[in-house]
Amino acid sequence: MSRIGKLAIKLGDKTKVNVANQQVNFEGPKGKLSVKLPAKVKVEVKDGQVTVQREDDSREARSLHGLTRTILANAAKGVSTGFEKRLDIRGVGFRAEVKGKAIHFSLGYSHPVVFNLPEGVTAEVDKVSRTEDSLPTVGLTLRSADKESLGATAVNIRSLRPPEPYKGKGIKYAEERIRRKEGKTGTT
Repeated sequence: MSRIGKLAIKLGDKTKVNVANQQVNFEGPKGKLSVKLPAKVKVEVKDGQVTVQREDDSREARSLHGLTRTILANAAKGVSTGFEKRLDIRGVGFRAEVKGKAIHFSLGYSHPVVFNLPEGVTAEVDKVSRTEDSLPTVGLTLRSADKESLGATAVNIRSLRPPEPYKGKGIKYAEERIRRKEGKTGTT
């Protein structure tokens, strides 16, 4: 039995779940999500808890058991509390501005970069702060009920200007550590 798969998912007070035709629909204060179930997995809802069971002990069913439970747990948490991902934009002149459903970046290129946010993802720009190496840092906070689309959005934004190893300029995750290189010394 899968250690993760056999755990029950506890639902929040305002979270509603509906199971119909291999589709699980979650509804809560942060939005609505629906998860399509694989063929070898069944879901039951009892007493404010969701349990995942597999039909047989085939290799495929065992591999999908824990995965399905984790995806359903993420959906339940997303509609009740939501997810948040922080990015840091470091560099002189690097800026971000949210305009409607798009983020306008100034990343040192000859043109501004416009990134359109997917449905369900919101963004907020924090104040500029200085770090220990005097590079200005702008914080960008992404929020969504869907963990998968939030992560994909963060990856796409980071790829606009990945951090470089010499000064650490670029877009990085807030918790990410950049391995720094020393650079040229110029001795003769």
